[in-house]
Amino acid sequence: MDAILVINAGSSSLKFQIFSVVGDNLTRQVRGQIDGIGVRPKLRAAGVENEILINRSFAPEVVPDLPSAITETRRWLRTLGDFQFRAIGHRVVHGGPHYGGPVLIDTDVLSRLASYQDLAPLHQPNNLAPIQLAMEIAPDVPQVACFDTAFHRDHGELADSYALPRSFYDEGVRRYGFHGLSYEYIAERLREIAPEAAAGRSIVAHLGSGASMCALTDGRSVESTMGFTALDGLPMGTRPGQLDPGVVLHLITAKGMSADAVSDLLYRESGLKALSGLSSDMRDLLDSDNPRAGFAIDYFIQRSGMMAGMLAAALGGLDAFVFTAGVGENSATIRARIAAKLSWLGAEIDHAANEAGASCISTPGSRIALFVIPTDEEQVIARHTLAIVGKNG
Repeated sequence: MDAILVINAGSSSLKFQIFSVVGDNLTRQVRGQIDGIGVRPKLRAAGVENEILINRSFAPEVVPDLPSAITETRRWLRTLGDFQFRAIGHRVVHGGPHYGGPVLIDTDVLSRLASYQDLAPLHQPNNLAPIQLAMEIAPDVPQVACFDTAFHRDHGELADSYALPRSFYDEGVRRYGFHGLSYEYIAERLREIAPEAAAGRSIVAHLGSGASMCALTDGRSVESTMGFTALDGLPMGTRPGQLDPGVVLHLITAKGMSADAVSDLLYRESGLKALSGLSSDMRDLLDSDNPRAGFAIDYFIQRSGMMAGMLAAALGGLDAFVFTAGVGENSATIRARIAAKLSWLGAEIDHAANEAGASCISTPGSRIALFVIPTDEEQVIARHTLAIVGKNG
């Protein structure tokens, strides 16, 4: 069976999906991941009917890092003899100034993508690791990089510029925006679910361990809360979100911190983890009665309301607001509290629908339609990969 393998590699997990290919049609056959890498590694996968294909735990020393996770996943994938992989599609967070769409990977492309690792140190090295391995063990299988920054590349210079000398912009120091694969999928689904809302002004809130919001007009990105790197905008699990750059200067000059120490602080020791002193996981914070957990949640809600207001201003009004990703899809509490922050724009949430996890969670009288739409980045990657491979013969 001809198939596309999709790989989405993170710092502590490796997600994968297999899509069968018949002509231009893609059908998901396998969905799986290996997570808890280095702590409590577990490989899980399910088939077409959600039947369990594997649910295996490993000792931490067996899967201590991403390369070993790739090895174990590859070993299991080889037991699935029914699939002949036509290509492998990868999520790559940062495409830099050079890549505004999916691209067939060769050694030159891989080298250029590696040069962007400092712009996304939590993601880019992990995104590239399975690509490098696949090039070594399966050099004849085409690989395609799909970028989280690509969806935002139609922004004009006004939206993408920082107030810095023009030379920096020309060198690539500009606002890129991220979570683009997720936003691309949501824009398409919103057009199917609510075409009138999709044709207007909408904000999509991708709320997970990484979090951002995107303003769309007729399904096209206009503004994003993230910029040059994935540090900006909303507070996240371990990242601070919007931060006065003077804080970074203070940490270096007054506190004597090195660039590596500041990077580690901003990417791994900030955000909800720092505010709560407990956890970077919103689920843990919602389950806790510790006042610091409550403060971290309050801070997240406050900044979410402010960022939504900023994007609504950029759009000149708002017709729809969409919640997606782990927190957005699963936490009725967070959805209700953010919706309350939008009441000044005319948002009214239907609490029963929200608790039930309905697709539309706004009241009939709400001036803003509120939706919950599960994202599917892997579907987007598979579609782009098939198109690129077909285009390149």
